[in-house]
Amino acid sequence: MTHQDVAERAPTSVPRTLGRWGLAAVLITGGVGHLTRPDEFLAQVPPFFPARDKVVYYSTFVEFALGAALVLARRHKVRVGWVVAAFFVLIFPGNISQFLTRTDAFGLDSDAARGIRLLFQPLLVVWALWSTGAWAARRRARGAATGASRRR
Repeated sequence: MTHQDVAERAPTSVPRTLGRWGLAAVLITGGVGHLTRPDEFLAQVPPFFPARDKVVYYSTFVEFALGAALVLARRHKVRVGWVVAAFFVLIFPGNISQFLTRTDAFGLDSDAARGIRLLFQPLLVVWALWSTGAWAARRRARGAATGASRRR
């Protein structure tokens, strides 16, 4: 078994599957929100960012695609998990911008509410990595690599 094979073997369980489907629902609901309430999502795009409205438009499709991938991915769950986690990391500066510019959106109408929201973004990253088995697969791959190097 190669290092790549070990890295791609994601643990599967009912809680992880439900977690993936739940995260997919969050992403797809977000995508729908982009279409129905674009101004709310525009509030998260930093004011200095070029083509702000296009960012909201294109991120709609990214969220739909990531949500679908979480549900449909069988063999590549680990890769999907890392991509979804990276997406949540990439959009985090928008949440920071909303906090710093004191922009009201999504019912976040106080610094405290916007600050608390910032604490939840890392949880989305953890949710993506756990529900897809990405963290567990990485640990197994590291263990396999360490074991292989010891045998040499």
